[in-house]
Amino acid sequence: MIKKLLLFSILVYFYSCASAQKVVESKPETESKITDNEIIYYEDTALNQLRNELNEIFKDPSFSNAHWGVIVQSLETGEYIYRLNEHKSFIPASNMKLFTTAVALLKLGPDFKYKTYLYTDGEIKGGILYGNLFIRGSGDPTISGRFTNGDVTKTFKDWADSLLKLGISEIYGNIVGDDNYFDDQYMGTGWAWDDETYWYSAHISALSFNDNCVDFEIYPGKKINDPAIIKINPNTNYVQIKNQVITVHPDSSTKIDFFRAPGTNIINVFGKISLKSKPYKESITVHNPTLYTATVFKEVLESKGIRITGSPVDIDETFFKPDYEKMKVLASYESPPLSEIIKVINKRSQNFYAEQVFRTLGKIFGGEGSTEKSIEVVKNTLAQIGISPDLISIYDGSGLSRLNLVTPFQVITLLNYMFKHEYFSYFYDSLPIAGVDGTLETRMRKTRAQGNVRAKTGYVQYARALSGYVKTKDGEMLSFSMITNNYLIPTAVANMIQDIVCQRLAEFSRK
Repeated sequence: MIKKLLLFSILVYFYSCASAQKVVESKPETESKITDNEIIYYEDTALNQLRNELNEIFKDPSFSNAHWGVIVQSLETGEYIYRLNEHKSFIPASNMKLFTTAVALLKLGPDFKYKTYLYTDGEIKGGILYGNLFIRGSGDPTISGRFTNGDVTKTFKDWADSLLKLGISEIYGNIVGDDNYFDDQYMGTGWAWDDETYWYSAHISALSFNDNCVDFEIYPGKKINDPAIIKINPNTNYVQIKNQVITVHPDSSTKIDFFRAPGTNIINVFGKISLKSKPYKESITVHNPTLYTATVFKEVLESKGIRITGSPVDIDETFFKPDYEKMKVLASYESPPLSEIIKVINKRSQNFYAEQVFRTLGKIFGGEGSTEKSIEVVKNTLAQIGISPDLISIYDGSGLSRLNLVTPFQVITLLNYMFKHEYFSYFYDSLPIAGVDGTLETRMRKTRAQGNVRAKTGYVQYARALSGYVKTKDGEMLSFSMITNNYLIPTAVANMIQDIVCQRLAEFSRK
């Protein structure tokens, strides 16, 4: 069925390129149009031939029960190349990250860095710290192995080394994680409850570590019917693993899934792994990232020979009210700049990073690290660039919520504004490159779109989006947004439609 749909769309595309179409409208500057009953064609200029072709592509019967919203505009002339349902609202999925990262650049600047401090309320005497250690979170998503060649605990090792240099060999106190920079709403409104186990639904927290996940590597046992071998990183006692994965015949397929019961850190791993399988890798979320951070830090300290008499604790479970201005800083961590952080958000479509930045906007510019204040800050900023706050629905920063609603016209308004802004290069460089990297790494290869299209993908069930920039054959820069909702066919068909359109735009010449 998929092959038939793909073949049909490709045939329609090439047929429309080769056929002369009936002239109904004679004004070349008039937007293209589709109605439910007919396609309106345009006179035979290069631009109108392109519009006719796009009409045919988006009239694909595979999407007869779905909706497309599309807009393409020249960033040099301002001319609308193509428009279809551009003012209708759609679930944008991860295209919401375009709004989050653009507003973050505008408000925070590309050089913004997070800072996380390690404080003590005690004194060092004879190699013993008589007091507690406080890890004060600031919303930083980057304390992980992502920027340290995979060494997920490098920051904690560096902190332990700093304590050793101060002569500390023992701590008479607790390791306290302070996440009060944000509120305690750790999931977004409209997120699916059954996604909570998986990395893309990691908890939001002002104090976070390793994307608030544990990384799994699963290997087959030595022989058929042996339990699989499971390794986790970090190797921590914070989680409890229940291994229900069996090694199966080398000709069998590998199928593994995970479930972490909400409110616990018991991770059930079940399924089968082929005897000849390569390591199966996945990242699974933890409950209470603050306590997770404090626990792993304690484990690292102990691995360095520093004895701890106390326990790792979440500040919300204590009576501590630290006055940091009167406390001593023992170590700190500074994140990479925002310009690098937004690359993770857009190229990898990393929801956790997006949500951390989103909450940071609320805290710094709204006085509260909450969803409500973050929405307010983002909407107020969008209003300044011509997007009405009353006509856009924002419920999170990542696009995981199905309650988000945007129009293709709003997306392109944002893209066009950023194109003219001094920070455009940072925004542009954060987007996936077709056929090269990020979520577009495997798409549009060996076409004129490869290395040309810079665009953000978006996906939640029944919603697929692609918005960004492309240069035509003449070198003319275009902005575009394509969103489809409510389709019931494989997402690969939606991808193919988007890819064909991007290829056609990259090949377009007015000459």
